[in-house]
Amino acid sequence: MNVLIIEDEKPSARRLSRMLDQLGVSVNEMLHSVEEAVNWFSNHPHPDLIFLDIQLSDGLSFEIFDTVAVESAIIFTTAFDEYALQAFKLNSIDYLLKPIDDEELKLAVDKYKARMPKQQNVALNFDDIKKLLGATPVEREYKKRFTTKIGQHLKMITVDEIECFYSENKGTYAATVDGRNYLLDTTLELLEDELAPDTFFRVSRKFFVNINAIKDIISYTNSRLQIKLNHWNEQEIIVSRERVKDFKIWLE
Repeated sequence: MNVLIIEDEKPSARRLSRMLDQLGVSVNEMLHSVEEAVNWFSNHPHPDLIFLDIQLSDGLSFEIFDTVAVESAIIFTTAFDEYALQAFKLNSIDYLLKPIDDEELKLAVDKYKARMPKQQNVALNFDDIKKLLGATPVEREYKKRFTTKIGQHLKMITVDEIECFYSENKGTYAATVDGRNYLLDTTLELLEDELAPDTFFRVSRKFFVNINAIKDIISYTNSRLQIKLNHWNEQEIIVSRERVKDFKIWLE
């Protein structure tokens, strides 16, 4: 099975790829914009299955198919409201609502496999879906606050208060500007789809950092980078070597 992911948020694309890999599905390519996808389709055979985000950095993904006649099955990965999802159902288009759930992903892949012999020259009514969604892109909503339990009380923490998220002993914590660490009921993997990508970046398997909390960036061994935050000093924060390039792009 040839699988393509079209998703402008690279952390989300990587997370989806890892989830598919756990299901025994290998991703052949990841694309991140309308322009990149159009160029790719012009020079490559169409994949069997596309995981397609709706809103990309340079426009709606439907614009790809104004140029390219799609011959692939498509599963939407979307943060759109239920009215749009119902339309996808009516058009026999499968979808996954972000943040993507492991079980829902497995069901979607199983559904595709069951229908695979019939997936030839798939015709999708993109014009009707574009009309439903409107002419202007829908702005993605990201989490603005988290809750944590302290004794018998629930405390709200806004994302502006958080310098970094980190994992430790199978728990996920938020480190705040006042030097406190709070245990959250989530995982770093789920945070990849919930945090605004222009503010938070996953620098390693263990850390997400807030760009507004970065005090210094220092060259480190093996072509890595060390990050100093305004208040956090409990552990070293190292940008893993494979993420240094994307991290530098993110800073700009």
